[in-house]
Amino acid sequence: MPCAARPSVTIAAGNSFAAPRLLVMDAQKTRVFAAVSPEKMEIYEAERRAAPLGSPRPGELRVTGTAELCYPADRASVRVRVSSSKESINEASNSVSRRLDYILQCFRQQGVKDKDTLMRKFLQREEDQYHVNAEVTVAFSDFTKMEQVCRALLEKLDKNVTVGLTHYYHSPECLSQLRTRVCTSAVENAKKKATEISLLLGQTLGPPLLVVEEEIREVHNDFFNVNELRPSTNLSIPSVTASSCVSITFGIKDKVKL
Repeated sequence: MPCAARPSVTIAAGNSFAAPRLLVMDAQKTRVFAAVSPEKMEIYEAERRAAPLGSPRPGELRVTGTAELCYPADRASVRVRVSSSKESINEASNSVSRRLDYILQCFRQQGVKDKDTLMRKFLQREEDQYHVNAEVTVAFSDFTKMEQVCRALLEKLDKNVTVGLTHYYHSPECLSQLRTRVCTSAVENAKKKATEISLLLGQTLGPPLLVVEEEIREVHNDFFNVNELRPSTNLSIPSVTASSCVSITFGIKDKVKL
């Protein structure tokens, strides 16, 4: 009697180093679609050389990672103006000098250094009057001290002393730290993604072969509410939001079975 059809075995293998899989298929649908070459290392190297420049090659995994961080301004400057009008130039100058000495003393008591202070004087004559004006611009990194000293000046000095609006800005050190942190955060996210993908595929993640920061953006925002950082104040200051996108190529290989 005729023999029953027996299922055939087809060996399927790609150009990776994974062990060949045995697929049991129906005899009428058998197709040989790949073959295992004994020179697989030579094929692997040839494919690496033939891959287009910049594209992942066999044995490599490319992932992207993104991150976004927001930093409030870390510096503020205040301009204090002093003016006096007298018939005598000496009287006008002395009046301004006394107020300037008090203002500078208040700043020093709050820990403001001389290098963070800029002072200018202006002299003008109109008929029999001499007008002496002075400006003191002070940079602060402690906003609480800035508010305290400005309030004290307004309370203790007369109307000849005016305190201008506060100008907030980011120091070069702050911007540099922001760019570094957002880039490293993007790299961390990319590595985490690559680790999860390699585990899912049963591969071992190797060292990074190429790291490229594809894009970096900075957006200056009008206000950043710092109430959560400093509950004692309702201060709102400008901020900068930086975002980074990196592309990392890792080497991957099969897990070693013990």
